[in-house]
Amino acid sequence: MEARLRRLSPEANAALVDKPIVIANLEDQHRIVLAVNAAAAADGITPGLALAHARAVQPNVVALPAQPLDDARALERLAVWCLRYSPLVSACAPDSIWIDATGATHLLGGETKMLETIQGAMAGHGLTARVAMAASPGAAWALAHFCPHAVTVSSAPADLNPLPVMALRISLATGRSLWRVGLKTIADLRHVPRATLPRRFGKDLLLRLDQALGQAPESIEAVLPPAAKRKRLTFAEPIGTADDLKRTIALLAPPLCAELEKSQEGARKLDLLFFRTDNRVETIRLALARPSRNSAHFIKLLSDKVETVDPGFGIDAAVLTAWRTEPLFPHQIDADRGVDGIGDISDLVDSLANQVGARNVYCIASHASDIPERVMQPADPANHPPASWSTNLPRPVRLFSPPEPIEVMAMMPDHPPARFTWRGESRLITHADGPERVFGEWWQDIREVAEVRDYFRVEDTQGERFWLYRDSRLTTENTHRWYVHGVFA
Repeated sequence: MEARLRRLSPEANAALVDKPIVIANLEDQHRIVLAVNAAAAADGITPGLALAHARAVQPNVVALPAQPLDDARALERLAVWCLRYSPLVSACAPDSIWIDATGATHLLGGETKMLETIQGAMAGHGLTARVAMAASPGAAWALAHFCPHAVTVSSAPADLNPLPVMALRISLATGRSLWRVGLKTIADLRHVPRATLPRRFGKDLLLRLDQALGQAPESIEAVLPPAAKRKRLTFAEPIGTADDLKRTIALLAPPLCAELEKSQEGARKLDLLFFRTDNRVETIRLALARPSRNSAHFIKLLSDKVETVDPGFGIDAAVLTAWRTEPLFPHQIDADRGVDGIGDISDLVDSLANQVGARNVYCIASHASDIPERVMQPADPANHPPASWSTNLPRPVRLFSPPEPIEVMAMMPDHPPARFTWRGESRLITHADGPERVFGEWWQDIREVAEVRDYFRVEDTQGERFWLYRDSRLTTENTHRWYVHGVFA
């Protein structure tokens, strides 16, 4: 609905502000409501209602004609955008997208976190999305469309029982026939003997029920980026052994790299899809630290993940896709030290990321900040910018996160401490240097507008050196809080 309204002219869009709007299409000689906006939903109008009934509920409702072709193109573009979450995505007209999340949920913090991330990303594009995850595409579709919760994770077929029969993606005529005989929910339908259903309601009803319950396979036609480089290999007989899969990779990678070389590009993300004989798809996804078209490197990384592929009863086709590429032009290299005289560690980074996950492979790089805990931050080990922030001021070899509170005795409020108590031990200070004043970075966090720290380097009677700071904001007792932020070697 939101995407359709954005396609209208600004004048037409302004004229429809706050009005109940529906999109209707002709089905079985009746104009049926396909989508509603918030104002129409507040009046009790829901998708599936006849337009005549909707106008009886709200006479001022504005009906826009459906545009199936434009909507299908927009849905296809949105499905391609969703490839960032999984290598297997399919557009399900008129208003749904299937995402095969197998093996991808841990990358976003689990199933619920993945759904919330997708919903938030859709909201950022001005789209209202209902998301669900289930064991089968049919069950996920039913929960996303008819479950009262906007974010739903289900693993049990029983969760479908209270949903209406229209959640099975059946025709409107079939749904009306079921309602006439009192079969209103999926639970009602499951209690009816199976042999009686096809004769009275058609074969599609039983197929849809089995697909929703995961008892019948359902093929998904995956979308691919229009400009993606891909190579496909089809087998005369299904294959299934790990050696066969590795030989397949060795056959797919060289021609893909040759095509990348012709266009002077390198792959950053690769998807390898194995199509099983039972219509399921097994995937291997790789993210590379730098653009590459080194076929030997691709073969090694993909072969290391072959053990994660379940061939089932056999695999009859494989597709290797470089769906994200970047320019990669010929360059002069130093045979001893790599590109431009600098040691190239991208192959090592790719190998480690392939084994332990990309999020667990990083380096520590300098960051332009006066706040000590922000000066060094994790960065991509193969693509981080060179150090551009340096200081001649001494810093401890170890910082505490968070800084630990201490009790301090000072001669005067602005003087260095004379004694402090940390972790239950009192320490007498013999030498002190400071203060070094550090202000909060309000552009990072508005709560730091009034933050001021005064740092001191101190040494106690045992020769240990500490980095202490005073929070110069007064507490309710008109005193300052002190912390130990680090220790020197």
